[in-house]
Amino acid sequence: MRNQKQRDSKQKRPKRIFRQKKCRFCVDKIHSIDYKDVTSLRKSLTEKGKILPRRITGTCAKHQRQLSTAIKRARYMAFVAYIVD
Repeated sequence: MRNQKQRDSKQKRPKRIFRQKKCRFCVDKIHSIDYKDVTSLRKSLTEKGKILPRRITGTCAKHQRQLSTAIKRARYMAFVAYIVD
């Protein structure tokens, strides 16, 4: 009886349908990410100043690597803060 309840509860759960996120840089046909473009870099940062991962933003691997180096360069040049107060 216990196994039957477990099967019933598993069958009743609706399946989640996930949309695959598109890379916003690929959609806009941006080939290289500039470290001086602070507005686009800030979209990929959390409130604390951390870089958002690919699985959350949907950025492709190529652009995620360029994005992380651009953010690090912008931090070094003081366009973007390391830590937000």
